[in-house]
Amino acid sequence: MTESTVKVELAAASYDICIDTGNLPTIAAELEKLSPTRVFVIHDENVHPHWQVVQQALGSCSFPMDDFEVPAGESSKSLSMAEKIWEFLADRRADRKSLVLALGGGVVGDLAGFIAASFARGIPFYQVPTTLLAHVDSSVGGKTGINLSSAKNMVGAFWQPQGVLIDIATLNTLADREYVSGLAEVIKYGLIMDEAFFQQLEEQAPGLVKRDPALLIEVIAHCCRLKAVVVQEDGRETSGRRAILNYGHTFAHAIETTFGYGQYLHGEAVALGMLCAGDLARRLGRVDDSFCERQFQLIQSVGLPTAIRPVNPNSLIDVMRRDKKNVDDIIRFILPDRLGHVELISEPIAHELIVASIERYLGA
Repeated sequence: MTESTVKVELAAASYDICIDTGNLPTIAAELEKLSPTRVFVIHDENVHPHWQVVQQALGSCSFPMDDFEVPAGESSKSLSMAEKIWEFLADRRADRKSLVLALGGGVVGDLAGFIAASFARGIPFYQVPTTLLAHVDSSVGGKTGINLSSAKNMVGAFWQPQGVLIDIATLNTLADREYVSGLAEVIKYGLIMDEAFFQQLEEQAPGLVKRDPALLIEVIAHCCRLKAVVVQEDGRETSGRRAILNYGHTFAHAIETTFGYGQYLHGEAVALGMLCAGDLARRLGRVDDSFCERQFQLIQSVGLPTAIRPVNPNSLIDVMRRDKKNVDDIIRFILPDRLGHVELISEPIAHELIVASIERYLGA
């Protein structure tokens, strides 16, 4: 195993995450190992350069191939789009030995994974993420799903990929806003699990912003290793351990739903959600001002937003009440108690404290 390979070991699945630069053409050899009867590539309209490379690489394979293009953006994670793809697979005679390949960012990975999990009660799939956010988070761990108009990722399944191929050269095609959005999930890992990693990010923030290749391989591999540890401990989010990966996401999903999917990129919403969660933890006496300041400074230094146009706090809270983590109508938050450690809080938190934390960053 090379330094750029991370292994995920679960009771029901085992697969490698391969991280390198310029390795996208190796996808054909990776898929040949799986011996699929047919490969269905699901991608969006933004990944055309990558699709051309994959298409050329698969041209000499022994299996036939079809592709399905979806519109870019969060709106494609819908029941209506899923139905179109199910019908497409049925028309093309997909069987249980067919394979779905997700080529794109988090939206495509979540959607394609859900298609694979549900079609014929489950067919194999392979992740080829092309955004930083998908590299370090959504492509790893087997969470798949689609959105409802009232709540994000409310319908889905746990379905582990056969493998993940990360080519950091794909990051060179991203617009600055899209790339920086992914840094929110990178920062999250330091905040929830690894204080030393957070300090490294503070020191190396300029190199990350400049997309230094060697640094990116190191950082992405470390994020994947951290996530693999959590997934291996709690594959289906039953013990509460895996919930720590949702730090900031209770606020973030409410932001995305309230403003409309696509108004703010997922990583932008996560950055704002982490700021709100950190402030809420401070008001509860779990962390001090220093935690909030360091979190704020790193988020700001990489170019992520630290404020957005004002929103009615009660509108956000109404959406937060529909979060999947909630039990008995209690909003459950992931909150830090120190740098590098967070916990799932199941006790009710005073409404006025939640409102105050929202107003701190999302108020007038």
